[in-house]
Amino acid sequence: MTIRPLTVIGFDADDTLWQNEQYYKLTESHFRDLLADYAEGDHVSERLLEAEKRNLAYYGFGIKGFTLSMIETALEVTEGKAPAEVVGRILSIGRELLSHPVECLPHARDTLEALCGQYFLVLITKGDLFDQERKLAQSGLGDYFDAVEVVSDKTATTYRRIFGKHGDGPEQAMMIGNSLKSDVVPALAAGSWGVFVPHALTWVLEHVEKPAEAPRFREIDDLGGVKPLIDDICS
Repeated sequence: MTIRPLTVIGFDADDTLWQNEQYYKLTESHFRDLLADYAEGDHVSERLLEAEKRNLAYYGFGIKGFTLSMIETALEVTEGKAPAEVVGRILSIGRELLSHPVECLPHARDTLEALCGQYFLVLITKGDLFDQERKLAQSGLGDYFDAVEVVSDKTATTYRRIFGKHGDGPEQAMMIGNSLKSDVVPALAAGSWGVFVPHALTWVLEHVEKPAEAPRFREIDDLGGVKPLIDDICS
């Protein structure tokens, strides 16, 4: 019996299949404006990033943790004197993040349609369960996936578990995403193919050195390159 080189394809969601970081950047800009009377914008952003780093272990990834980090930052830069209306506005712009439109990235639908039925497709994403479910539903891409995994973090262990659960193990799997840190490097460590699809806006905490020497590392310009790449690997 011939062993197929690939049986399972994993896709990241945010900034791989649809826009996401641009809405966080817009929210951060509004947040800086809210605190303009208390601190310079760059200082506010620096303090916010530090709060996000601290809080990942407590709140995880996603909008809820980001909103709590904004409130914590507002209290820090105002030395506990942030007016109630400022806190209320922070909560409001946090909620607005939960209702932003879903804008699919180029080639997302065509690529999934071309792969659907040929491979087991898994959406593997971090963040708030409610928000990720909302975006998947509004994207219209949900029917292409055979499984959806919303995880607290993406590690080599995560990929071994998912690709073992839904396929023939990580060696016959591929992970595609815009984050080297979350989508590519740990998938390579698990023994899978790791495909990097750069996005103009990627959260600073997701930046790591490109694993250019890894035999199973690939980089493509956009999702339009996925099908040709897979055809080449499987030929």
